[in-house]
This record gives sequence, C-alpha cells and structure tokens, in this order.
Amino acid sequence: MPETSTKPYLIRALHDWCTDNGYTPHIVVQVDENTVVPMDYVQDGQITLNISYLSTNQLLIGNEYIEFQARFGGTPEDIFVPVAAVSAIFARETGAGMGFEVTESEPYPGSSANKDEPSQSSTSEPQTKEDEKGADSTNKKAKDDKGGAGHLRIIK
Repeated sequence: MPETSTKPYLIRALHDWCTDNGYTPHIVVQVDENTVVPMDYVQDGQITLNISYLSTNQLLIGNEYIEFQARFGGTPEDIFVPVAAVSAIFARETGAGMGFEVTESEPYPGSSANKDEPSQSSTSEPQTKEDEKGADSTNKKAKDDKGGAGHLRIIK
C-alpha cells in the first residue's frame, strides 16, 4: 500500500496555525477541469481563495479535496478544490506559508465528471469593504509573486 501524501496534513496544520494566530489562511490553486471555483476570479490559470472559518461555510480540508461554500456577489457557491491542485497556503497578513508541487487531480467522486461541462462561474464581488480590501491585496500579492514563490518552499 503506497504511503499517503503529507500535503493535506501540512495544509490542515498551516490552516490551524493561521487561525490560532489570528491570521487569514489563503490557498493558491492551479485551476483544472476538476476544480469548481468562480471562473471570473481565475487569473493565469490560478485562483487565490480565502479559507478562513469566517469566510467559508462547511469547510472540510480532506486528504483528497478541500470543500466549502463561500459567497460571491451575495450568492453562495459550492467550491471543490483537489488537494493535488493546491500550490500554496499562506497567511494573508504576513505571507508566511508553504508552497507545494501541483500534481494531476482526479474528478470528484459522486459527481458527474463531464469534461464538456464548465466549472461554476459567477459574476462575483466581495461582500464587504474588508473582503474587497482582502481580495485586492490578495490579487496584488499574487501578481507581485509571479516571478517566483520567494519564501515558499516546494514540498514533494
């Protein structure tokens, strides 16, 4: 039996660390056909998602998938992210976090994995001024970090 990946355990640990220290955990995701996110926020094949307990409903960080509901433009959206597609987790306030190798993901079990069907999309806006500020700073940070991960380290 193959050994399980350390990646989901490290994601959960860093999520807990961010939460315990009052930071806002964000994940960077390489969007593929198995990722269900609002496509309006995908830039260069990536999306940065706030996965704090205050910004999500029914957050589950499993070994294969990260699942939750979040509001985009006032409408609740179901988000499904394969752990394999997560390239980093970091604290928004400090930038401290960890980078990961992105591997090929599997379709979510129990869903009709129809590759002709596009991922969920919505015209979404941040709900509050704080969300708007966070979204702007997150997008700015993602754009600033294009040249390299800087302080993030790739874990295989």
